Amino acid sequence: MTNVNRTLSLAVLSGKGGVGKTNLALNVGYALHGAGHSLLLMDCDLGLANLDVLLGISPERNLQDLLRDGVRPRDVVVALEQNGLDVLPAASGVPELVEMDEDMQGLLFQKVTNLVGRYQFLLLDLGAGINRTVLSFAQTARHRLVVVTPEPTSLTDSYAVIKVLATQHGVRDFWVVVNQAADAREARETFKRLSMACKNFLDLDLTDLGFVRQDPTLTEAVRNQTPLLKFAPKSDAARDIISLAVKVERFRSDNLDALAEGDILGRLPRPKVD
Repeated sequence: MTNVNRTLSLAVLSGKGGVGKTNLALNVGYALHGAGHSLLLMDCDLGLANLDVLLGISPERNLQDLLRDGVRPRDVVVALEQNGLDVLPAASGVPELVEMDEDMQGLLFQKVTNLVGRYQFLLLDLGAGINRTVLSFAQTARHRLVVVTPEPTSLTDSYAVIKVLATQHGVRDFWVVVNQAADAREARETFKRLSMACKNFLDLDLTDLGFVRQDPTLTEAVRNQTPLLKFAPKSDAARDIISLAVKVERFRSDNLDALAEGDILGRLPRPKVD
């Protein structure tokens, strides 16, 4: 990559746990890499990290080590596949990482920014909810992808996250993916409910990125600690995820000039959406 400022950083977040957010981030990453792009997956669920579990790896170091003097990002990054698909693992059971102060966040962002310029995409797998660290990562990424399911609690909790980011931090651009949908109709209805609430109460327009169908193959992939895109690349859910990745890929391609105007982790002028 010749221009370090053309990395698209995408925060993947949700209002509640159990909606498949981490699996979605992981497999979108594999789909983008399969299309020939370099990508870094950063596990930002700093209290309950599980990207390593889904991948069946045991990293020697993690983000906690990165905050120490003398530790470089390349000492922590784990290569998943050849030609630029890497993961920056987090730690589990470390309460001080969940509520990082501004100085600690600044140090982490500085170190990560120096690393990710070599990648075309940076996917940030955030923890669920609205703690301070989640909000910091969500607002500093260049774009946000909110994962919801048709369950009412998922919708209400996702609305709460969007409301906090919009009203307290000025974030106005959100993609939405409906995960675990029975079919396209249920996905449309789910998005419509969330979209109408955000329009009516926040004067905010959401972007429907698409949906991923319920698929028992995904459960099998998790049990085998293998990404779905490798375990069953022709399954229904895998095809849906590839469709999402194509849209993310097109978004980056259409907004290269806008991406060059900001930092990799930092606010930038609102890019155009296809």
